[in-house]
Amino acid sequence: MERREFLKQSALTAAAAATTRISSAATPTNQIARRPLGKTGEHLSIIGFGGIVVMNEDPSQSKNIVAEAVDRGVNYFDIAPSYGNAQERLGPALAPYRKNCFLACKTEGRMKDDSRKQLEESLRLLKTDHVDLYQFHALTKMTDLDKVLGPGGAMETMEAAKKEGKIRYIGFSVHSAETALAAMDRYNFDTVLFPVNFVLFSQANFGPQILKRAQEKGIGILALKSMAKTVWPADQKQNHPEPKCWYQPAAFPDEASLGLRWTLGHPVTAALPPGDEKYFRLAMDVAQNYKPLEQHEEQALLARATGVEPIFHLGNDV
Repeated sequence: MERREFLKQSALTAAAAATTRISSAATPTNQIARRPLGKTGEHLSIIGFGGIVVMNEDPSQSKNIVAEAVDRGVNYFDIAPSYGNAQERLGPALAPYRKNCFLACKTEGRMKDDSRKQLEESLRLLKTDHVDLYQFHALTKMTDLDKVLGPGGAMETMEAAKKEGKIRYIGFSVHSAETALAAMDRYNFDTVLFPVNFVLFSQANFGPQILKRAQEKGIGILALKSMAKTVWPADQKQNHPEPKCWYQPAAFPDEASLGLRWTLGHPVTAALPPGDEKYFRLAMDVAQNYKPLEQHEEQALLARATGVEPIFHLGNDV
């Protein structure tokens, strides 16, 4: 990453920290702070609940962790049909708190018919009549963007569902800088969900350009991979100690905590931690006591990133 670009991002850190302090001041003691979501008027907890946390868990355990999250101040929940049985687990667990929570869901459908089918199935499993944010899932290839925005594409489902009251806002998740920039230029999206990560920013220059464009357009910024570190070694890709995490997370708990604080020091609304419960609980702990990184902490964290293989590169279609 060029030093000039990095210094720009460091300046943004101070602004985001100030925003967080303001939000925290108006928040009950030890509750997770909230930040505004772009131009939507919504305010989300700075930590989101990723649906993978409850994937393959017992219904009772799912209810307990959702209840705990809400009690600690989490109001942002994110789910997708591709997360195994997570929708089936999250729906009943979130039901008692649904009216006070912001529920985001996704579709892998690229055309009108398959995206509509996924939406209706998600609403059924999530036991709700609407989702607050509906996102194109992993809108990574330019060909996918062309499909969803073209004739008969999934955007037709999104816009119709919005008129029907089944969704409120439209967004996308992405792992390609090229596609992210094109998407934001071609449609007035409400949100973008993408990796904001210390290794990716410093070692691959992946993310700053998306962050900048989203800020220019007032799009709500949601962060992925805040606690990510690198790829798994070749001999561990199919058999590693984190079954809910396809990448190798930052070392637990110190490095992961620093990574999350680094992400929250940028002008993002919220970060989604890895799906492993221990990382999610750590994220809630960090969020309840959030403080921006000191200069020496940031220097130490970025030193750990030097030479590390990033999980994405610019131009990747993955």
